[in-house]
Amino acid sequence: MAPFLSGGGYSSEAWSYILALQNENKRNPSFRLGIDQHGDLEIVEFWEGLPIEMKKLAFELYRTECEVENTIVVCHSEPGAWYPPLFQTLPCPPNGYGHFRHVIGRTMFETDQLNTEHVRRCNQMDSVWVPTDFHVSTFIQSGVESSKVVKLVQPVDVKFFDPDKYTPLELSSRGKLVLGSNSMKSSNSNKKFVFLSIFKWEYRKGWDVLLQAYLKEFSFVDGVVLYLLTNPYHSDRDFGDKIVDFVKDSDLVKPVDGWAPVYVIDSHIPHIDLPRLYKAADAFVLPSRGEGWGRPIVEAMAMSLPVIVTNWSGPMEYLTEANSYPLAMDAMSEVFEGPFKGHLWAEPSVDKLRVLMRCVVSAPEEAKTRGRRAREDMIGKFSPEIVAGIVTDHVLQILNKTAGNI
Repeated sequence: MAPFLSGGGYSSEAWSYILALQNENKRNPSFRLGIDQHGDLEIVEFWEGLPIEMKKLAFELYRTECEVENTIVVCHSEPGAWYPPLFQTLPCPPNGYGHFRHVIGRTMFETDQLNTEHVRRCNQMDSVWVPTDFHVSTFIQSGVESSKVVKLVQPVDVKFFDPDKYTPLELSSRGKLVLGSNSMKSSNSNKKFVFLSIFKWEYRKGWDVLLQAYLKEFSFVDGVVLYLLTNPYHSDRDFGDKIVDFVKDSDLVKPVDGWAPVYVIDSHIPHIDLPRLYKAADAFVLPSRGEGWGRPIVEAMAMSLPVIVTNWSGPMEYLTEANSYPLAMDAMSEVFEGPFKGHLWAEPSVDKLRVLMRCVVSAPEEAKTRGRRAREDMIGKFSPEIVAGIVTDHVLQILNKTAGNI
């Protein structure tokens, strides 16, 4: 049970598990799979953008009939959606606890701890699946029973996200210029070095750090461009105005040669076109203050892009000096609003981000080498076949341990 029809991180993660397990089950049938929408609102635009094969699979798995007492339920969402949910959603598990063979909460967090309510909800579960060593540590330190916490990394579809299969998406027709000149339409546009960032518009994602580093380090003559693919997160869609206002209110000084261009893509990119989006970029950058896993990061890595990402929280599971450009933080900072107020997360370094962004531009061959290594690591450690085998082993262990309870 997951937000299969909602888009966003939990949705893409759930799909990655289901696609991996479905393929594994075709080769070696171990159990039947069923799915249901849970955890967030359905978004028609997202559903329409899915490949036809995924739509067919969704219908097939939705029709799976389950015997309650013989079913392992996976609640793939943030704990506030678990039974009883704190907002309107189909509760998971559907009938509350005690009716099913085993109930698993699959979740993650982006800060240094869990709040008391989420700890209580995790401890109601029979098991709690988290994606990284970072989460194993923070969950147990926050009070989740250690015997329940299991690390299961996420898969990335390295066959779908394969740079050899795609031509680049035409970015200039998708993006809106919000700063700098309309340089991508000039005759030498093919010479531009394209930075790409993908995120929800929220402070946690470090868009302010990215803009400061990019606009301080580069000007128009550097031949670079920054594309931001973003969508609202409890905000309106006037991202261009927000960026312009941020620059006006900051200590940024417009270079003599003019601002390095910044584009915003705020229209929906169908899932089927995501590989072409990554293919159009030269580097991916996300100075996030905290990530559960970072789906766009591993997708970019699977597409052989060099990535510059804050080396804290979830991404520490897969970032290395050989396959990426891990971004150091200046300090830990306090979350100042929202449900995690008082928690801590990373404060990525603007100055070090400037250095790394300049590095990938000035040494493109080294950047490409790290990008190729990134794809190799995604294939070798996080491919669907590998992760499906790990998940299947855990499911079979549960079935064996609970055999006497039926």
